Amino acid sequence: MNETDDELLKFDTHGAAPLPATANTGFVDHDGARIWYAAYGTGPSVILLHGGLGNSGNWGYQVPALVAAGRQVVVIDSRGHGRSTRDQRPFKYQLMASDVLAVMDRLRIDKAAFVGWSDGACTALILANRKPERVSGVFFFACCMDPSGAKPFVATPVIDRCFSRHRKDYAALSATPDQFDSFVEDVSRMMATEPNYSAEDLAGITVPVATVLGDRDEFIKPEHMAYLARTLPAAQPITMQGVSHFAPLQRPEQFNREVLGFLDRI
Repeated sequence: MNETDDELLKFDTHGAAPLPATANTGFVDHDGARIWYAAYGTGPSVILLHGGLGNSGNWGYQVPALVAAGRQVVVIDSRGHGRSTRDQRPFKYQLMASDVLAVMDRLRIDKAAFVGWSDGACTALILANRKPERVSGVFFFACCMDPSGAKPFVATPVIDRCFSRHRKDYAALSATPDQFDSFVEDVSRMMATEPNYSAEDLAGITVPVATVLGDRDEFIKPEHMAYLARTLPAAQPITMQGVSHFAPLQRPEQFNREVLGFLDRI
């Protein structure tokens, strides 16, 4: 695979590559929501957590590569995203982390590595903090662990195309397809106020963590990622060249190579 989509033109029009077919899929009823999941392949477990406003279909370029490398791969639609439902409570990363544990329990996965993208990255790191015995490592791509790590928002054509795709996917997948605008407001409120991890909190996370950022990221300050790399005890800093916040879509082969390298090291 040498797919490239730096401007997200293909993603806006067609989405990512389709997820493979699997019989191992369904919903877990947990704490006021129905959480959708799908699992593929066999081997050590890797759980992929998508970014805010997205869904598991955004991992279409990653699932086959990880399965081919001998991994069991699990994708989860975060609470209120994709096919998963939500109740009326505000979005909370800790609640999303508890949803992930419920899926792991359903699939009888005692421990897994995590690949988190944006919101999915901080959900994975929160899980590593709260339940380290369930987490073998976190590939933490393009997120911050306190609001000061985010850049001021500046719209770009690439961001607009990603947002356009999210809107179309939400209409096609969600149980509330006409509520995208309020969904965006609710997720944005969470992003602006959470998480709020101190340096002391971060220093207590002892699992291996790859702190990964594209050198063109639109949302996350590189100095924040450097701070995470200094503060997390088992950090492995990685800068991805030529990509932005959307590296798994822009240059999947490059992204997958970094993920597999990390998984092989932990």
